[in-house]
Amino acid sequence: MVTIKDIARESGYSVSTVSRVLNHRSDVSPDAKQKIEEVVAKFNFVPNNNAKHLKQNNSKSIGVLVKGISNMLFASIVEEIQRMIEKTEYTLVVSYLDEDADEVEQAILLCRERKPLGLLFLGGNPDYFEREFAGVDVPSVLVTNRANQMKFQNLSSVATDDIAAARCAVDALFDAGHEKIGILGGDFTKSYTSYQRFAGCRESFAAHGAALDADRCYEKSRFSFDSAYRGMERLVTKFPDVTAVFAMSDVTAIGAIRALRDRGLRVPEDISVIGFDGTTLAEYYNPKLATIKQQYQTLASRSIEILFGQIELKKEPVHEIVPFEFVSGESIRVVERG
Repeated sequence: MVTIKDIARESGYSVSTVSRVLNHRSDVSPDAKQKIEEVVAKFNFVPNNNAKHLKQNNSKSIGVLVKGISNMLFASIVEEIQRMIEKTEYTLVVSYLDEDADEVEQAILLCRERKPLGLLFLGGNPDYFEREFAGVDVPSVLVTNRANQMKFQNLSSVATDDIAAARCAVDALFDAGHEKIGILGGDFTKSYTSYQRFAGCRESFAAHGAALDADRCYEKSRFSFDSAYRGMERLVTKFPDVTAVFAMSDVTAIGAIRALRDRGLRVPEDISVIGFDGTTLAEYYNPKLATIKQQYQTLASRSIEILFGQIELKKEPVHEIVPFEFVSGESIRVVERG
């Protein structure tokens, strides 16, 4: 009988990659998907879903809840986590959620159905945790958001300081001589990440003696290319003299740049843009994107190490801040002050 390991061996891809294709996941390259599907068809392989669910319910599984399907930073972190988990006796159960979804509600459901030994949250809203996390009874780590104020004994966190990082991004625009700065980010009444980064923007404006008129200079955008494109169009319409934009993710920045180019505007000659995350795409985009680089490998490795420490050694919660790096790129123009 052909097994998933046979499919992996024949295709040249790992068992976890084959599993993602069989489960119709989006975090697989088109080439890998095509090759694996060809091998599946060749052997007329049919996954045994009942056996799969039985194994997941009885194995040493780790649940990962990912907020946002277009978040390239999270995709890199998940890939790193998968690479690390493959070297252990644990298995991974990954669930992708809408960026505005209630991740704690989904975690409670996941614990009930799959009974994981631990959970990793990529992105999270503290309001949901404060209200509902008492219903989660397994060790957990909140990744990229801080949880040190929540005081749950089974919740750790590994994060970048979003406030300081966003302030650094906007400081770079002020330091380059820009005074008419726009901001493109999420709905900070719902997205804690956007709320933190907007707080960093406020700090930078205040430090440079500038007034931050959010109604004029802030435009909401989901963390996706198409939403950022439309958000940038709205921002330029209501703030036509804007000379620089801080986009709260690299995906948002690149969607915004496409909108600017379609309007006949050049980056950085007409409008400067800085992103956030430091994804590989930012490094190879034209122009090379100025951004705040998060250390995704450290975020992934420390999250796994902390989670295993809680699961296997019953360690106390840990809350760590991972340093960020400003990458100057090619998308910021220095302007002469009037």
